[in-house]
Amino acid sequence: MNTLNTDIFPKIKAVFFDVDGTLISFKTNKIPESTQESIQKLREKGIKVIVATGRSINSLDHIKHITFDGYITFNGGYCITTDGNIMFKQTIDSSDIQKLVDYSQNFPLSFSLMYEDKVEINDATPEVVGMYADVNLPVPPILDKENVDIENVLQANIFLGPDKEKSFMENVMPNSTSSRWTPLFADVNPGGISKQNGIENFCRHFGIDVSETMSFGDGGNDISMLKFTKIGVAMGNANENVKEIADFVTEEVDNHGIELALVHFGIL
Repeated sequence: MNTLNTDIFPKIKAVFFDVDGTLISFKTNKIPESTQESIQKLREKGIKVIVATGRSINSLDHIKHITFDGYITFNGGYCITTDGNIMFKQTIDSSDIQKLVDYSQNFPLSFSLMYEDKVEINDATPEVVGMYADVNLPVPPILDKENVDIENVLQANIFLGPDKEKSFMENVMPNSTSSRWTPLFADVNPGGISKQNGIENFCRHFGIDVSETMSFGDGGNDISMLKFTKIGVAMGNANENVKEIADFVTEEVDNHGIELALVHFGIL
């Protein structure tokens, strides 16, 4: 755990939260009461509270009972305000999606394609079904391989191991970027897009400097965000590579990790 002199930090005006493993417990599939109370206290103090997730905007119903100030979804590829104003939208290069579809016709590979209004998968293997159960989401419908919309994909999930990821991306989806928070699959987004881009968009929108921001995360797709904000906090349940780059490592989500970190830095 890193130690920081909290006196050197300016007043925090915005806090960005990953969802799975950060706001939501993998054990209970719920947001701990201490986290809900912390978010309410932040907003009462005038601090913006923004979701930053790899999920789509349509797979966040389980946190919509909490009031947020905006949503960074698809790992930064789709940013939207609470009143429905789309601030930023970037789709994956269509040639990469076509190569992905073609590749799967010749080699065994499970993948999902995520759009603004839907998610489709190419097959429902036990591995795929288990992943959706882990994140408390229904298994999406099977895509029509003869009629794939390659123009409007905001994010893909590719089910292959970390050892094969680099070669796959270089040869099949060279115009895209990948990140992962689980060994099961990698998130694939447009090249150059990350949660950092989403933070930049919301900082401009609210007139906040990045030196006045803080973020919480636990997975590889959170690294750009934790490194970019002034204070990057890794959850106690985070991957080791996430903990290594964080400014501070707090307790696990189930052990009041968010509340403890906010108190540690004098924000609550």
